[in-house]
Amino acid sequence: MNSHQRRDAILKLIQQGDIPISASALAKQFHVSRQLIVGDIALLRAQGCHIIATPRGYLYEQSASDQTVKTIAVCHRSEELNDEIYTIVDLGGALLDVIVEHPLYGELRGSLHIYSRYDADQFFNKLADKKAVPLSSLTDGIHLHTIRVHDEACYERILDALRVKGYLYEKG
Repeated sequence: MNSHQRRDAILKLIQQGDIPISASALAKQFHVSRQLIVGDIALLRAQGCHIIATPRGYLYEQSASDQTVKTIAVCHRSEELNDEIYTIVDLGGALLDVIVEHPLYGELRGSLHIYSRYDADQFFNKLADKKAVPLSSLTDGIHLHTIRVHDEACYERILDALRVKGYLYEKG
């Protein structure tokens, strides 16, 4: 199999997959290095393929024309992170990313792609295993999320719940 055939096969696997597939898993399947897979993904993205990298692996970004994408501003303590994320996904939202404004680097964005409590738990476990801190720790808890919702009613439910919990950032 040449590199072009491998990239085609990788793209097909990612497009057909319902769950993220890691670079390591792809490397094992194609008997190449993980770094070669990362390079293949970069080339596929450069060709316009809508591959997204999540903390759990690669996904193909499906068309979401029937859904709405919104950005919300939130602020909470680090020990409230789990509750914030559970609130969003339990009410039907997909948590796509986190964004903070860093005084030196400007906007920093981290891809999340959390669609369920299972995804959230995977994220929390990885955070703990790596002894990492959330990006919001750089900004005293203030951060943005890009979320995808099915409709405006879902978006309003999420806002209301975050507001009640005191997580929605609405200070001016």
